[in-house]
Amino acid sequence: MSGRRLHLVIATPATVVRDLDDVVSVRAEDASGGFGILPGHADFLTVLDASVIGWRRADGRAEYGVVSGGVLRVEGGCDISLAARSVVTGTDPERLKADIAAAREARDDADRKARTAEVGMQTRAVRQMVRYLRDRPEEATP
Repeated sequence: MSGRRLHLVIATPATVVRDLDDVVSVRAEDASGGFGILPGHADFLTVLDASVIGWRRADGRAEYGVVSGGVLRVEGGCDISLAARSVVTGTDPERLKADIAAAREARDDADRKARTAEVGMQTRAVRQMVRYLRDRPEEATP
């Protein structure tokens, strides 16, 4: 089994992030906890929460990916596919943590700006309705 490899494909809706055929092990986490995948693993399908996945290549290099959640499938004991909304990959887990923190901060800032803009639009709409109701002539009553 030492000569067997895993084929790992990590994709988002926009692109294939990684397509590797020299992976010897994968580590991930789902709702039931952490698990590892080696060549010959049983076929299965699982949903990943936002988490870090890791894989080791045949030359010994460890690589990591932070996923926003996704679906991981093992097929034929060696083909692994991961589909996620977003993935950030790298070889330094500490750097990935910093990148993810910065991305979350940027996303939260964008969300705050969007909520502020929405409240502003609602406020302007209410003011316009009040002006319309205040300025309209009273209807004659019989």
